[in-house]
Amino acid sequence: MLVNWFSNLTPVMQAFCATLFTWFVTALGSALVFIFKTLNRKILNGMLGFAAGVMIAASFWSLLAPAIEMAEDANMVAWVPAVIGFLSGGAFLWLVDKVLPHLHIGAPIEEAEGVKTSLQRSVLLVLAITLHNIPEGLAVGVAFGAISADLPSASLAGAVALAIGIGIQNFPEGAAVSIPLRREGFSRTKSFIYGQASGIVEPIAGVIGAIAVVAMKPMLPYALSFAAGAMIYVVVEELIPESQQDTTSDVATIGAMIGFAVMMMLDVALG
Repeated sequence: MLVNWFSNLTPVMQAFCATLFTWFVTALGSALVFIFKTLNRKILNGMLGFAAGVMIAASFWSLLAPAIEMAEDANMVAWVPAVIGFLSGGAFLWLVDKVLPHLHIGAPIEEAEGVKTSLQRSVLLVLAITLHNIPEGLAVGVAFGAISADLPSASLAGAVALAIGIGIQNFPEGAAVSIPLRREGFSRTKSFIYGQASGIVEPIAGVIGAIAVVAMKPMLPYALSFAAGAMIYVVVEELIPESQQDTTSDVATIGAMIGFAVMMMLDVALG
């Protein structure tokens, strides 16, 4: 019954519901702060590596591959939309990275990036996670919006698989925000509120992405590739460097392999 109800929604509403799910999983991860006060660095590295693996797999299996197929079906030069969209997505995140003030997990306040600000360390940490939740929400939204084009390469099952994969990797991300905040002296409740807040941007980005591709169907291959480029930028710029900061880098590598395998399995099995 729930499946029928969801399949009868418009692509934009499907994107909204799917990204509400990814935000909810972020909140669940943040709720771990009510159980744990500290987070072992090895566990954090594994979480970051897992998130990186999911995002890399999603970028190809759920975004770039369908974009190339759509371009071929539309009699375009298949690689052109993929390359332009991919590089544009990376350029967009590079620009946001330079403008939005944020602080990576474990870094001193002096290494805050973006424009200079007097914001507290806690807010800067939340903004760092929020930064790479933007392309995640956008990717889910674009995937659901693509369904309106009635193309074989854009399926409801594939979009659902992407939302599930993003949701799974959001669980450790939520914990990776709230638990360090607790360690810095925040109350459990305040740490949870900040942690789950980092995921609120996903429904916003998801709806924007879905509306954009529904309104401009010829832009679909570019939009999918744009989301992929934005996610890969986050992986290379933030997740991988943060997970390789000490001698437990092998844990992060294993986490990335597992994350990639999980997302690949979901996309192939459901998509």
